[in-house]
Amino acid sequence: MSGTPSQPGTPGLLRAMNDKAALALLLEHGPLTRAQIGELTGLSKPTASQVVARLEQLDLIDVVGSVAAARGPSAVTYAVRSDRAHAVAVDVRPHRVLSTLVDAVGTDFPIAEVPLARTAAERSAVGDIGAAIQAACEAAGTTPDSVVTVIVGLQGAVDPRTDDLAFVGLIPGWPRKAVRAQLEDGLGMSVRIDNDVNLAAVAERAEGSGRDVDGFALLWMGDGLGLAVDLGGSLHRGASGGAGEIGYLPVPGESAKDLQDLIGGIAVGRLARAHGVRGRTLDATLKDLAGHPARPAVLAELATRVAVGVIPVLAVLDPPVVVLGGPTGAAGGQTLADLVRGHIRRTSRWSPHISVSTVADHPVLRGARSVVGADLRSRLLDLVP
Repeated sequence: MSGTPSQPGTPGLLRAMNDKAALALLLEHGPLTRAQIGELTGLSKPTASQVVARLEQLDLIDVVGSVAAARGPSAVTYAVRSDRAHAVAVDVRPHRVLSTLVDAVGTDFPIAEVPLARTAAERSAVGDIGAAIQAACEAAGTTPDSVVTVIVGLQGAVDPRTDDLAFVGLIPGWPRKAVRAQLEDGLGMSVRIDNDVNLAAVAERAEGSGRDVDGFALLWMGDGLGLAVDLGGSLHRGASGGAGEIGYLPVPGESAKDLQDLIGGIAVGRLARAHGVRGRTLDATLKDLAGHPARPAVLAELATRVAVGVIPVLAVLDPPVVVLGGPTGAAGGQTLADLVRGHIRRTSRWSPHISVSTVADHPVLRGARSVVGADLRSRLLDLVP
């Protein structure tokens, strides 16, 4: 009886393994010649040529150029057909969404911004994400036809057991029950929802202060607060998805009832204005703070407050690094990080390493792109029969 592709050692299985190995290399390295594919896979030249021919027939790769050879004709280079499937990464803010197209090879597409209505009557989850997808595709010069999945970062948590939103901030018109299911039904594609700070931590691990450490805790400080915990490259989300909602942490003995009231956006604005810094919004306040003579005094007072939130993290997790991120963390920079570390060393038993986020910009979108890009690569590999 002839073998089937599912039987070990059969020609069909070996062909599939070789094809997937070659496709994975093209996804990792970019354009390669047949000879380079053969060298990297260890396949003979004839076998590598057969692999390339099969991937071409499947429309998974295409000729993209050539390289000059030392002797003889130029060698053709092949690359993955990344236009076969796209994704969209979305960062949901209270009254706007940021989005960008994503492909399997990591193309840097433009970021689109869409303002959103402020009332629930004019908003819906499907409408918000649909608008974000459309804007991302228009910015990239394409249409949503090739979009197969979307990843959504938002200020809240989705319970993996119930698909319900919890700890959610101001998102008018969004359901609190079965949110992912409603998005998938309305958009007609797979949807992944994650906490925005968790996605920012993915970017921190890939290209920021979390690159070369065993683990870290990212304290995100903006209008809202959040904590992401990276344990050796894996994010700890908790049983209900609510791990890291540190803004709700009570702060006994302080004038504030919880950490949000102590170092959230409103609190930071009040602290800065008390020192003469101007700004109606947090972003405006932090911008004025940058060159203000009161900056040292503001950061010194803010550091004692931030330490109140960091010490419980040290007591429970004792991470190798605590990273200060978000708009407030970025504005304070390493100066704020050093002040927080110094205060903790003087007033507690811990001597932590505190650093500032080094992700350049749009950390939530950067993390979302990384996650959904891996999904697209898996989808392409699954197209190999």
